Amino acid sequence: MLDVVILGFGNIGSNLCNALDDTSQTSVVQVFNRSAIELPNNLKSIPFTSNISEIKEADVYIIAIPDDAITDFSATLPFNDKLVVHTSGSVPMQALDGKNKKGVFYPLQTFTKNNLVDFSEIPICIEAEEETDLKLLRTLGESISKNVTEVSSEDRKTLHLAAVFVNNFVNHMYHISEDILKESNLGFELLKPLIAETANKIKGLTPTQAQTGPAKRNDLKTIENHLHLLKDSPYKKVYEQMTEAIKKEYLE
Repeated sequence: MLDVVILGFGNIGSNLCNALDDTSQTSVVQVFNRSAIELPNNLKSIPFTSNISEIKEADVYIIAIPDDAITDFSATLPFNDKLVVHTSGSVPMQALDGKNKKGVFYPLQTFTKNNLVDFSEIPICIEAEEETDLKLLRTLGESISKNVTEVSSEDRKTLHLAAVFVNNFVNHMYHISEDILKESNLGFELLKPLIAETANKIKGLTPTQAQTGPAKRNDLKTIENHLHLLKDSPYKKVYEQMTEAIKKEYLE
């Protein structure tokens, strides 16, 4: 059994803690968080500390804190020659302090603290300096996921960039759609079946095959009508840029 300490109990840390605590192959021996918190009822048996000098012995220490704080925080850890990994998609492995063995344990998913996800289908991207540590991280990843892949820091940056497009940017499009609907007193709920089907199509089609809409068809009348509706909207430019990008991809 692998002993794990979770360092940080935010969106990723809380989800990882729940997943790792729920498997017989790992044991979460402690949760550290810089501010004092109360662990949820199902995790009450896990020791908690906000005192960095009280961090327990473990096989793996998982840093799950904001990207900008990873480097400085790793330098404050009160031990040496242990395997310390972070969970970031954009921070290189070498950003970790050199007094410990370095690695990455990056679950490619969006996380919300109070919305627990099923890790079994989540890709977990791993990286380590030493082969023995890489094997350990693979074992750790496979205890909760069916999809564990070795990905270098350079490739992980590209993967994270792509993830921002399909997750953060797409979600902002949802926000724009919600705003547009509000002006006509229409509910965002009306779009949810469309959103679900659009996501479902990608399971069997490439994005190119799944693309539809007036821009791909070069339906100029519909595009003109949409722009007229958006004439005083801050979202008009977004519509124009997206339309031109799609037309360039499929019509040129």
